[in-house]
Amino acid sequence: MKVLVVDDSAIMRKVIEQILEMLGHEAVPAANGVEAFERLKEHDDVQLILLDWNMPEMNGIEFLRAVKDRPGLAKIPVIMLTTESERRKMIEAIEAGAKHYLTKPFQPETLATKILQCVETGS
Repeated sequence: MKVLVVDDSAIMRKVIEQILEMLGHEAVPAANGVEAFERLKEHDDVQLILLDWNMPEMNGIEFLRAVKDRPGLAKIPVIMLTTESERRKMIEAIEAGAKHYLTKPFQPETLATKILQCVETGS
């Protein structure tokens, strides 16, 4: 499965990429929401998006809303991976269409579980 990894931290993108590789998935990296849309144009077979909240140019919640407003992209499940731990932010992301919400730092096993849940449910 191809997974879009959107995070402005190159280190975090690499960590997530390693987790995805261990699970047998391919990572498509992007440093912000603007770049992520470019990657989605290049890779029309992305099946999951892992998304940070705080990024330059277009932040995670803006990107999430834009994805969910596009018929061709709205079906792709999104997992938020962020340092934002306020309850209202979690609710905002879920209401905007995020399937799961994990706060950093997270355990690789927790991320793997959320990814598997998305794969198993198909959404």
